Amino acid sequence: MTTIDPAAFLQMGREVIASQPFSVLLGADMIALEPGRCELGVALTPPLKQQMGFAHGGVVSYLADNALTFAGGTAMHVPVVTAEYKINYVRPAIGDRLVARARAVHVSQSQAVCQCEVFAVTGGDEKLCAIAQGTIARASEKNGTS
Repeated sequence: MTTIDPAAFLQMGREVIASQPFSVLLGADMIALEPGRCELGVALTPPLKQQMGFAHGGVVSYLADNALTFAGGTAMHVPVVTAEYKINYVRPAIGDRLVARARAVHVSQSQAVCQCEVFAVTGGDEKLCAIAQGTIARASEKNGTS
């Protein structure tokens, strides 16, 4: 088994985020990455809020989806796509920053089932605002999908 340099692995994740135009648009930040685990964040700026002042659900959903996919892809060690995911919004995301923490809970050769929690952060205080679960599938080499 090969040893993974944690700093190089995190840098690889940051490079992937930097190559995704939508992630760049939102200002996403890869906070932590290791095989089967991902922590992704975004500053909650005014353009990312809805009319009532909290994070737009699409921003929360983006964080969950991307964190799930990174967790599954790094656990499987192959290119992947999200096959499906479900999200439960448990409270409005009010804070300075959003952080998603995902982990692979079951991994096979063709897919990984992953779970994610999204937190709204103000200072050092974190409040759970969403819970997601998804299936991350091996991508086909021909067309990028399974």
